[in-house]
Amino acid sequence: MQVVKTLLVLVLLVLAVWGLRQQVVSDKVTESLPIRYVRTEGVFQYLSKDELKASLLPLVTASIFDADMQLIHATVAKLAWVKSVSVERVWPDTIDIKVHERKAYVRWGENGLLTEYGELFMPNNADQFKSLLLVEGPKQQEAKTLEIMKGVKTALSDQALELAEFAVNDREAWKIKLKTGLEILLGRTGQLEKLQRFLQTFPVLGQEKIAAMQVVDLRYPNGYAVSWKPDSEPIEWVKSNPQDTN
Repeated sequence: MQVVKTLLVLVLLVLAVWGLRQQVVSDKVTESLPIRYVRTEGVFQYLSKDELKASLLPLVTASIFDADMQLIHATVAKLAWVKSVSVERVWPDTIDIKVHERKAYVRWGENGLLTEYGELFMPNNADQFKSLLLVEGPKQQEAKTLEIMKGVKTALSDQALELAEFAVNDREAWKIKLKTGLEILLGRTGQLEKLQRFLQTFPVLGQEKIAAMQVVDLRYPNGYAVSWKPDSEPIEWVKSNPQDTN
């Protein structure tokens, strides 16, 4: 019986030594396979490569086995210009990162940008996009506001007019500004119908009157009010003679 106990102790000791040796070997193998390359793929038009590198640097100091792939993925995905990202290990020493960049469609407020699908992102270089159409609306309503703006833009394009700014306030009142500088107040109800009726009067108004308008208020049930540009010439309004309408 004593012999059996002795043999069991010896076996356990051998297994312990073997396990320790395997751990040492494993550690040495791990240490001998550091990450030597981080390969990034994608078309980077606005995403800063320096920003990408700085975010990744603390995460790729471990070995190829110990690198936290989920953390790398989450870190890159948080960058404002990143639409989507995939990360994978490439044996024996490379981390492969594929990035798809967002595309700015319009500006949102002072510092934000929207994609064509209404996704809000706020990059540090948003001020480079001053030429884009400006959209403003309630928080968490970016996609809805963008869809409304697209409808307004289509209505204006039928008259060869270009939209410069579109705003919806917290009371859901609309205001638009054309690239010509003309501001149009549309109120809270029937906005597109009001806009269509106003645009239908353009052939009657003529370019001279339209160019002299500074603000048009369409919030009235019948008709609208006009504020004229201060430097505009006085405009003579001529009423149609009933005898001439036949």
